[in-house]
Amino acid sequence: MHRLFVEKTTPFANDSAHLIGDLRNNLAIESIKSARIVQRYDLDGLTDEEFAKATQLILSEPQVETSSTELSLSSDETAFAVEFLPGQFDQRADSAAQCVQILTGKERPFVSSARVIILTGKLSKKDLEAIKKYLINPVDSHEVSVDAPYKRNDSPEPTNVAILKGFNQKSKADFERYRSELGLAMSTAD
Repeated sequence: MHRLFVEKTTPFANDSAHLIGDLRNNLAIESIKSARIVQRYDLDGLTDEEFAKATQLILSEPQVETSSTELSLSSDETAFAVEFLPGQFDQRADSAAQCVQILTGKERPFVSSARVIILTGKLSKKDLEAIKKYLINPVDSHEVSVDAPYKRNDSPEPTNVAILKGFNQKSKADFERYRSELGLAMSTAD
């Protein structure tokens, strides 16, 4: 398993500058001095040489970004990471996996990505919780450890899907009751 952290250099860190303004304007947290947004990639199925090539050619733009296998944080920085929930499509990870597969000519590697948010300033616990609530959409994302090794979770086998028979012969009242019991999304008109 390889891990890579990629960050835009200062002149190109527009998202970080926007984040500071966004948090100050929308959450009224003036104590934020600076913000950094770092993209984290976890890759499995690559040799060290393939990982080095992928780092330079696919995962980072050396002209405008720095990349490292370790995340450096100073004592006055607070960091948290956000990734898509299992089952949610991660376009960044999927695109990276496809490109690495083309680069290596081998089987598509496993790639996971997360956004690491690093904030500098005197933030209270309440401020940090408000920031996390504002930035993390619980419908599609969740907070993950910034530096814990990634544990690849294979999705469990789904249970068999029930086949509904005879529902189209039911009376309108019976179908409405049947639909309600099963929690079907279709309406009676469907």
